[in-house]
Amino acid sequence: MDLDTVRTFVAVADAGQFQQAATELAVTQQAVSKRVAALERALGVRLFTRTPRGAELTIDGQAFLPHARELLRVSERAVASVRTGRRPLRVDIIASRGAASGLMRGFHRTYPEVDLDVVMLFDIDTAVAAIRSGAIDASFRAVAVPGRPLPEDIECVRVLDEPLQLLTGPAHALAGAKSVTVAELAGHRIWMPGIVPGTEWAAYYDDLVAEFGLTIEATGPNFGSDALLDTVADTPALATFMGEQTRLVWPAGHGLRLIPVTGPTPVYPHSLLWHRDNPHPALATLRTHLAATTAGHDAAGTWTPDWVIPR
Repeated sequence: MDLDTVRTFVAVADAGQFQQAATELAVTQQAVSKRVAALERALGVRLFTRTPRGAELTIDGQAFLPHARELLRVSERAVASVRTGRRPLRVDIIASRGAASGLMRGFHRTYPEVDLDVVMLFDIDTAVAAIRSGAIDASFRAVAVPGRPLPEDIECVRVLDEPLQLLTGPAHALAGAKSVTVAELAGHRIWMPGIVPGTEWAAYYDDLVAEFGLTIEATGPNFGSDALLDTVADTPALATFMGEQTRLVWPAGHGLRLIPVTGPTPVYPHSLLWHRDNPHPALATLRTHLAATTAGHDAAGTWTPDWVIPR
């Protein structure tokens, strides 16, 4: 159905006159008559009865009018959904409790007028493909895994170096420490069932193990953060790494300890990725906000893998 004919029908119905509708639509009265006639042929009914005062809706016209208005509203929403600057900014944050989620919450508090769609994609290949297709505007990732450089049309910038902390139960040998060095972790079992081979975080922890001789176990099914916290709380031999800005809540009875890691401090590098030709104005606002509100990178006393793209 031709939306111009529908729009003209609604204009005539509202104005009650073909000439006034023509003036509002900036077309001739003849064009209005032709559009209405074309719509009547398509529907197989008469929509107006001409009177000395102008045009009155027939019973069929009255029945069609609310649906015509809805067609126009749907059309406007469809256009707005893809019009740059009017559709929501779509950002991948990987997980709801991680640092990227906190960064986007901070952005939303500062710019509540910016409409956001937040999604959670699993791996970097999926995220990059979504950026290139236009399905999302940006993604938070640690880049780039060795041998898998970013495509030339993908831009990125480091936005946050997140220190890792050691999470232990109350009976763990290191539970009473105010801080631990990386060297002191050698020989302790660090359990991280969420590490999936081929992901950027798997590459990060592989390099961490190789650099400092740690023991990281990814065995067993990943039942989520609650199961991880329960197991660490009840198992004196196990600990896990937790990002400083990861937001998890556990029962007070667990007695879990978060212990800073030093000498050096391993930091997980979060970068923002986007397509270089993306014109969404809120994307530029997000980049400016992150640049102004996040701390410096590659600080003294910290460690990241050599393959991580610098700021």
